[in-house]
Amino acid sequence: MTPLGSGFRVDQVGIVVGDLDAAIARYAATFACGPWEVWTYGPDVMAESTFRGAPGSFAMRLALAGSNPQVELIEPLSGPSLYHEWLAERGEGLHHLGMRVGDLAAAVGELERSGHRVLQSGRGYGHDGDGGFAYLDTTAELGVVLELIEAPATRRPPEATVAH
Repeated sequence: MTPLGSGFRVDQVGIVVGDLDAAIARYAATFACGPWEVWTYGPDVMAESTFRGAPGSFAMRLALAGSNPQVELIEPLSGPSLYHEWLAERGEGLHHLGMRVGDLAAAVGELERSGHRVLQSGRGYGHDGDGGFAYLDTTAELGVVLELIEAPATRRPPEATVAH
């Protein structure tokens, strides 16, 4: 595998948790961050999803807070998914480093050509059906997964905002 390159910038730190509400309370108290915006993503929101090279059908609740980097907490709801595997194999904790990209397909193609395979992906979570993400296997180089994030033009309104 070739290196990820010098353009890598961490925009997001992703943490898989077993209970999102409890994790928000812990992380908000420990790091004095918030407010947290909460969404549920699954087949009813994402037009496309894949898991390990096949069509996927997974759902998760997630909460976002802060920026530079943003903190993301993810609770798996249904699967199979990368989040379920991570919890089963490693427990709660750091799962991925996220990098925002302008063109998800081009960025995925570049990393696939350098030997990194897509583990899980989703598209269509934005208000207008845009936005996408792809998790690539970078555990050999980084010890964590790399997420490429193509932000939607307009995000759906959060289900909840939790201020701690």
